[in-house]
Amino acid sequence: MSRTTTATTADAPAPARLPLSGLLALSTAVFITVITEALPAGLLPGMRADLGVSASAMGQAVTVYAVGTALTVIPLATLTAGWGRRPVLLLAMGGFLAANTLTAVSDDYALTMAARFVAGTAAGLSWAIMVGYARRMAPPALQGKAIAVVMAGIPLALALGVPAGTFMGGAIGWRASFAVMSALALAATAWIITVVPDFPGRRAEHRTPVLRAIALPGVPAILAVIALYVIAYNVLYTYIATYLEHLGMGGDIDTVLLVFGVASILGIWVVGARIDRRLRHLAIAAAALVALAATGLAVLTDDPLLVYAAVALWGLGHGGVPTLLQTAAGLAGAKAADEVQAAVVTLWNAATAAGGALGGLLLVWHGPIALPWTVAVLGVPVLVLVVAARRRAFPLVYRTD
Repeated sequence: MSRTTTATTADAPAPARLPLSGLLALSTAVFITVITEALPAGLLPGMRADLGVSASAMGQAVTVYAVGTALTVIPLATLTAGWGRRPVLLLAMGGFLAANTLTAVSDDYALTMAARFVAGTAAGLSWAIMVGYARRMAPPALQGKAIAVVMAGIPLALALGVPAGTFMGGAIGWRASFAVMSALALAATAWIITVVPDFPGRRAEHRTPVLRAIALPGVPAILAVIALYVIAYNVLYTYIATYLEHLGMGGDIDTVLLVFGVASILGIWVVGARIDRRLRHLAIAAAALVALAATGLAVLTDDPLLVYAAVALWGLGHGGVPTLLQTAAGLAGAKAADEVQAAVVTLWNAATAAGGALGGLLLVWHGPIALPWTVAVLGVPVLVLVVAARRRAFPLVYRTD
């Protein structure tokens, strides 16, 4: 038995060590993707006032982004499957540049929503190739670490980028925050052109239909884990401010998010250091930590220090989850890696929207304390699935047959 890789005969030989400059350029692209998605939540009051709409209407800027990603990722991944990988990534960066620039100058709500949809489309195009790109740049024994380096852009964006953008929006206006994101996209484009190698797309006869790809052994179990986990995560994270206000910690929102982000960075560091040898153990540990943290947030509500401790545990468990799940999907679906990744991105964004909707309903029906309890309850089948799927989805050793 041997570990599966996705390198093709058309690929250039992978270097003997990680090409950090290129991987960091990809991580910057991920950083841009996550901040562009989340920034309107922090800038909502100013955007709502300038565009003359209600808070709930302005909040749809995040929803429209997710819908743009979910609806377009599979069609666009299919359309661009034969293109070189770098042109596809540069097209995505161009989409972010155009969308964030348009958002920064728009005075019309409908135009702003259209720009957000374009940004979501760019995100889908980026996410669909990012994991495969990272793996093709690295030697087989270091592919998990390569993905971890790229995915570090997620917790960095949540821990540092979004708070910084929100602060900037309060200091000099929300439009400046989006203008800075455009400048960052332009800089990332230049960096990618300079240091990121191109890889060929795949000829039509070498592609796999998406429905057949997601039926490959191990992939359905991974997709089920993604659906349950992402719904659970967004039930609580989307409404974390409301939950904290319920506990009388409304003034601590920024600090709590910082603790979560810093713990997430630590989590992805741990995962990155061990994922190539311990993916199964790390996945089980992450699922258990998140379920334990959610239980703590549901019952340890009287002491702010215990809340902070539970949030730190949540971040530690969550930090490496995107890397773990996308690596597992890439390995199990190695025969159709791009199609599997497109399905993962579609499901991830659909689950994000579903989690936000479910959290809103739970707030109305049962109040804020129902949010962490829901995460804890959904964490049980997630943990069971990870433990049980030991043959193909989360095995000790990946097989090539």
